[in-house]
Amino acid sequence: MTTVRHILRSKGDATLSTDPSVPVREALEAMRHNNIGSLLVVQDGKLVGLFTERDFARNVAVRGASSLESTVGDVMVEDVLFVSLDTPIEDCMVLMTEKRTRHLPVLENDELVGIVSIGDIVKGLIEDKDFAIEQLEKYITGR
Repeated sequence: MTTVRHILRSKGDATLSTDPSVPVREALEAMRHNNIGSLLVVQDGKLVGLFTERDFARNVAVRGASSLESTVGDVMVEDVLFVSLDTPIEDCMVLMTEKRTRHLPVLENDELVGIVSIGDIVKGLIEDKDFAIEQLEKYITGR
């Protein structure tokens, strides 16, 4: 069973974060520059929120250009869903589907240790299924 630990081991545990006081425009520029869809919002070393492209579209873009100067803290998700290193990726998929989220920060002992996206989880699930199929084929053919 593949866990979040396996995903982070293969993709890496680097995360990008921002402070809640940063203007939305600046956060979006960082996301574009790094080709990512979300930024962890960290204050005093603690995860306090998540800012995503969806948050921009729903909470900022509809207000007009002047709202680009709103802060990340004004529009971020504060009740952040998260997982641990030992969370099975199947559980991540269920959580992401039920809660309609595309990013899950990874916390261990209240410390931020990474983030997984829906793409990471889907890739892991496909690899698990491919491995199971390969093992069944070997069993059936006697190889």
